[in-house]
Amino acid sequence: MKFALAIVLFSGRFGAPPERAPEDPWLGRDKLYHFLGSAAIQSAGHAIGRSLGLDYREAAWTAAGLTVTAGVAKEFYDRADGRFFSYRDLTADLLGGGTGAVLVRQTRD
Repeated sequence: MKFALAIVLFSGRFGAPPERAPEDPWLGRDKLYHFLGSAAIQSAGHAIGRSLGLDYREAAWTAAGLTVTAGVAKEFYDRADGRFFSYRDLTADLLGGGTGAVLVRQTRD
């Protein structure tokens, strides 16, 4: 299953291809939104997991899976909608999720 997902992600053969790859700067409002959104998803997912009775580690990994899934799904949606699939957006998502995990760790009881 993981192998199939890797093939789909890196093949570039899904959705309608954009006519031309747009400019995709590393720093900008869009990357900030991805970063902050992923940090929020990670934090909220962890809090919900803990409130449902998961231990710290289970809640952290569940929230991480949710965060990555949301980021990848957003890029698939963009691609299917004729927009550009941005690996830079995914990088911002991962950095935001990691930051959210670190912040949650710092507030751990």
